Amino acid sequence: MKLKKLKPVETLTQVDKIELSLQDFFKREKFQPGDALPKETELAQAMGVSRTALREALSRFRTLGIIESRKNRGMVITEPDLLSNMQRVIDSRLLNGETIREIFELRLVLEIGIADLLFANKTKANLHLLEQVVVKEENTTDAHELLKIDVEFHSTLYKISGNHTIMRFQNMLLPIFDYVDHDLHVKSQHITDKYVSHRVLLNTLKNGSPEDFRINMRKHLSNYFEKIYKHNQE
Repeated sequence: MKLKKLKPVETLTQVDKIELSLQDFFKREKFQPGDALPKETELAQAMGVSRTALREALSRFRTLGIIESRKNRGMVITEPDLLSNMQRVIDSRLLNGETIREIFELRLVLEIGIADLLFANKTKANLHLLEQVVVKEENTTDAHELLKIDVEFHSTLYKISGNHTIMRFQNMLLPIFDYVDHDLHVKSQHITDKYVSHRVLLNTLKNGSPEDFRINMRKHLSNYFEKIYKHNQE
């Protein structure tokens, strides 16, 4: 077929190419956090590019937190903060509905999979905190307050996990969760016999096993999953 003779159009800019070349250089030379990079003039000369183009490529790495400039040392490789860049762009007003829904689905999967961390890190003190949240829930019927308590319960679970990345991730996504909850949140009159309450989850965490907790958390979230299944079938 004659179309096979066509060559793909080159869409990469010079700065894109410099960025890719630098990425390859960092990996090939096994740079670690704290390692100093060659000077700009040396890099530009070795790559055969202008310092202006090189600086633009380097600025991308600075934005990502991969390099930083330090006094008397020049450019240094740093350990990037994996969540900071994500935090800059996550906004329910900017993301489309499908992306928001998929992020929420990620939360559901995360909460089912967190069981082993909870059992490894639970203490009398943090179980007492969770007990207080459940008691607060059992003593109110206000829908708005119940929604806030639901967030507090699950936030406390993340804290009990002891995983700071998970805690930051959950904190960062709270606006997304809140946005989806208004669309997906199941009112008490829609609770089915499959539903497991926060009280049951707490008791399972106290006296059950990680597998028991996974099963009960799946039941606790069953209404959300049913909503998602229904949405995907439409």
